[in-house]
This record gives sequence, structure tokens and C-alpha cells, in this order.
Amino acid sequence: MSLIGTAFIAFLSVGNGLSQGLSPGSGNESQEDTRPNILWLVSEDNSPFLGCYGDPFAATPNLDKLASEGILYEHAFSVAPVCAPSRFTLITGTYPSSMGTLHMRSNYPIPGSLRFFPHYLRQAGYYTTNNSKKDYNTVDQPEAWDESGKEATYLNRKPGQPFFAVFNVTTSHESALHQTMDTLQHDPEKVPIPPYHPPTPEMKHDWAQYYDKITEMDQWIGERLRELEAAGLAENTIVFYYSDHGGVLGRSKRFLYESGLHTPLLIRFPEKYAYIAPGPPGTRSDRIVSFIDFPPTLLSMAGIPVPPGMQGEPFLGTQATAPREYAFSLRGRMDSRMDMGRTVRDKRYRYIRNFMPHKPNGQYLEYLWRAPSMRSWEAAWRAGTLNETQSRFWKPKPPEELYDVTADPHNIHNLAGDPAFRKVLERMRKQLRNWQLSTRDAGLIPESMMEALPPETTIRQFALGPDYPMEKILETAEMASSRDPEFLDELISALSDSNPVVRYWAATGCIVLVEKALPAKQHLLMRLTDPVVSVRIASAEALYHLNGKQAALKTLSEALGHPGRMARMEALNALSAMGRDATPVLPAVKSLLAPDPTGNDYDLRAARALLENMEKPE
Repeated sequence: MSLIGTAFIAFLSVGNGLSQGLSPGSGNESQEDTRPNILWLVSEDNSPFLGCYGDPFAATPNLDKLASEGILYEHAFSVAPVCAPSRFTLITGTYPSSMGTLHMRSNYPIPGSLRFFPHYLRQAGYYTTNNSKKDYNTVDQPEAWDESGKEATYLNRKPGQPFFAVFNVTTSHESALHQTMDTLQHDPEKVPIPPYHPPTPEMKHDWAQYYDKITEMDQWIGERLRELEAAGLAENTIVFYYSDHGGVLGRSKRFLYESGLHTPLLIRFPEKYAYIAPGPPGTRSDRIVSFIDFPPTLLSMAGIPVPPGMQGEPFLGTQATAPREYAFSLRGRMDSRMDMGRTVRDKRYRYIRNFMPHKPNGQYLEYLWRAPSMRSWEAAWRAGTLNETQSRFWKPKPPEELYDVTADPHNIHNLAGDPAFRKVLERMRKQLRNWQLSTRDAGLIPESMMEALPPETTIRQFALGPDYPMEKILETAEMASSRDPEFLDELISALSDSNPVVRYWAATGCIVLVEKALPAKQHLLMRLTDPVVSVRIASAEALYHLNGKQAALKTLSEALGHPGRMARMEALNALSAMGRDATPVLPAVKSLLAPDPTGNDYDLRAARALLENMEKPE
């Protein structure tokens, strides 16, 4: 029997009070605990800009060495291109879209049965530590950790006690670009620039500065590994290194491209646990791994049964499954900007479904715009100096995108309309749709409705209930986002549907169609008195494009006084699309600028963004 198998039996015996000389937490160390220690080293906001991944411009000797000693995963993907929803999946093993936790720092509660996975490790006798970022996008479960904070360390465990430890480093976070460095190790004139970025001086400098930060992050990795060796624990510890998502310059973090979702993943197995590894040191694995798989994989390696509520698939350990064919990812609201997209990736292709194609990728976001490169890109767009590839970021999106990642790693050649790729498109579209249905994608619920749910009802509970007809809602959202006027009659009919989520997507479809939705005008006017505020807001935005500006502004102005923060934010997003035509409601917008004592200020940020945008030249 394997060591992991023995550890699994030992764990079950402990649960029954029948441990054979080992009772986790008892201090009895008469028998060796053969379960592996597991160490997570987590960087932030970086794609695989590492020498071991073939990047010749990167200076990452410590990670390159780690790759030579372990397994390099070529196809590792985050479920979201931003930290909080991504970290939700990493701590629960469930999709944010299933639990309603996809919107950035939304903090909605989840079912009580869904536990942060370190809880199971701790219950089985592991010492669990987190140093120190959480950002789990839901109500915290501090009991999952023995220690969590800037001083947390596995060194505080009992003698011989196995540990699971997380160390996070913020060096490569996008905030590293907010202050321009005068002296750089990497030459801005030699830095590789992706084709969707204009080679402005600021863009070159930010890219070079980012590579400097990757090198600094690599040095931190080396320090953590040396600490492990100094403690005499390297031979008993499986080490993971990964980034919490891709990044970090514009069109990466927050966006559903390879640059936002493809992450490095290196796992080193000491000789003692080589039997768990999928190959010898230095192996490059082409297995698709999603962040949804991390929690069940750790439980599997520790010999702990994977709870049925987890949606991932273990890729290591006694419970490892066959390799997955697809990795699914999602995007919801990012800070104060609404957008909605889903994507699926196999080993060659990435398919993206944009549910709000009328919204360009280049929506102003205060935090993103702190980077000089971002401001220079917008200035070049406004000056008309960009080529077609560089301009695409600032224009409405296509409903569907398909990329051959092998031939097009930067995702700039959309194959969705190419007849030669029709079968690939249909296959990937079907896989994405089936995933949304099987996981009960609650992200299609407008967030103001999420916010208005009774405290005793989680979003997951609502999405599983009769008031969320998933297939009908998804069908309506697909028609709405298709930009196809042939669906207008069906959308008009859906405006009168008994379900408010269906009505919301029907109104959104009219926004997408712009003036082609003119036959729906009277129906949209009727929806301005809809009992659900998100339907009123979407209908008003649609009417703005149908010579209904006054009625639209009146409805949106009223929505700015709504008690729900997300309702106010939805109204501000609608107003921002109107440019200077929103001038009559600016007094109501300015009334939202008072600081919120709770610190939850996304409506305030949206108000500021609208006012700042008014000052920019058209």
C-alpha cells in the first residue's frame, strides 16, 4: 500500500478515536506522520513571465531552478482574471458564478455547508497558516486557520505535526506600476511589447518596470525556499508556486484573455513523495489544471476525502481523476464597472462569450488608470494614432471570440466568424453553455437583485430555486448578447415575462441592438415602472438610444436615490454611456460623493468616474 493510502487509513482511524500512536494535536509523536507538508508560494498579478516558461527577457533564476526540480504545468488557468473571485475559488473549490461571488469584493454570504478547505486539513491534524492575504470575496471563516497574519508561519506548529502553509507576495501586484521608478534593470527599449499595446514611452517603461518586479518576486521565492531548507523541512514538503491570476498591464488583469487567465504553476515533490508526482523532476506537463482543482487536490494528497460540494477535480493524490478537457473562467463587475463574460479553454483554443458586448474593454477604471501606460494608451486612442489591433480595446466587443492560442498567443485574431473554424466554435460554445447550466451560473442575476435578497437567502440558494429558471434566463441572455435583430421579437416578448431576470436580459438586448431595437420602444417605456430597479435601469439605457432621452434620464436620476448601492452603481454605469447627454443629472451624481463610513464606495467611484469622464475631450 502507498504511503498516501496508509495516511488515508490513519486519518479515518483518527476520526474514530483509533489512531495507532498518532493523534493529531495530542503531542504524541511516537509514530512518524507520513503525510506531506504542503507549502503554497503565491505571487500576484503575473502571467508566466519566467525564464522556465521560455521568456528570454525574464530574470527568474530561483523559479527556473524550482521548475528544474519539479513539474512545470503549461496549461494552468485561474477561474477569474482578478484576485478576489479567484481567491474565492482557491479557498472553496467552487466557482464564483455558482455561488454569486463573481463580482469584485462583493462579500455575499455562501451556504453554511461550504467550508474553506483548510478547515478539513486542520480537522485532520494539519497545522494551517496563511501569511497573509485573504481577500476571499465572501464572509470570512477565520477558524480555517491556526494562524493568519503577517507573522503566521509553519514554524509554530507542534513537533512533527504536518502543515499546510500559504505565503503571499505582493511585489508583482499592479500597484507596483503606480509609482514610476527612475532606475531600471530591464531596458525599456528592448522590452517585448504585445501587439495590442502601442509602444509609447510610458508603455515601454511600465513593461520594463514590471519585469523588474518579476525579478524581485523571484528573489522572494528564493528566500522562502532557503527558509524551508534551513528548517530541515524541504525533504518533507511539497512546494507549489503559482500566481493568483494573469497580469498586469492593460488588457490582462480583469480581462478574459490568456494574458489575464494563464498562470504559472510549478510543483516540486521531494524524493520522499516522488510517487505522487506525474513525472520526474524537470517534467513539463500539458495537463489542463484549473484553480477549481487546487482545493480537492490538496485534500487528495493529504488523504482526506473530498467533500461532495467541491466542483473541482483532484489532479494529484489518491483521488486524482482523469485529466480535464476544458478550463472555464468568468468575469463579472470589476470595481465600479459592470461587464459580463464567460470563457472556456482547451489545449489549443480559447472561446469567449461576451454577454455585454456593447461595453468596450476600455471602460475607465480609476485603479487601472493609475498606471502611466494605461493613460498613454487612452491618449493615443483619443489622438487617433493607434492601429486596428491597438484600437480594438476601446470599441464595443464582438458577442463571441475564438482564438487559436497556439498560433495566436496574444489573442488578436478572432476566428469566430471564420467558416473554417465553425465546428470548433460550435463545440466550444456548447461546452461553455453546458458548464453554465450544470453549475447553475448565478452571475446572470443583476447585482442589484443579489443585493436585495433576504439575509437568510444566499445567492446559491436562490439560483437553485424555482425563481431562477436557468435555461430560459441563459437563452434570453444569449439572444440579448448576440447583436442579432432577428431575435428582437423574442426579446420584446421577454420584456413582459413574469421573471425579472428574464426581463432584465431582454432590456439589455435592446441596449445591445441600439437603434435596431426601435420596435421595442413602447414596451421599454412600460418597463420604466417595473417593480425591479435593474429592469427599469436597463430599459432606460435602451430608451436613450431610441429618442427617449428625457424619459431615460428621469428614470436613471430616480435610481440614483435608490437605497441599494448596486442599483445606484448600475444607474451610474448607464449614465456613463451617455456622455455629455447626462449633464442634467449631474447634481444628483454629485450628491453621491460623500464618503461612506463603511468603506464600501463603488457607487462613489462610479460617480467620480462619470464626472471625470465629462471633463475629457470628446
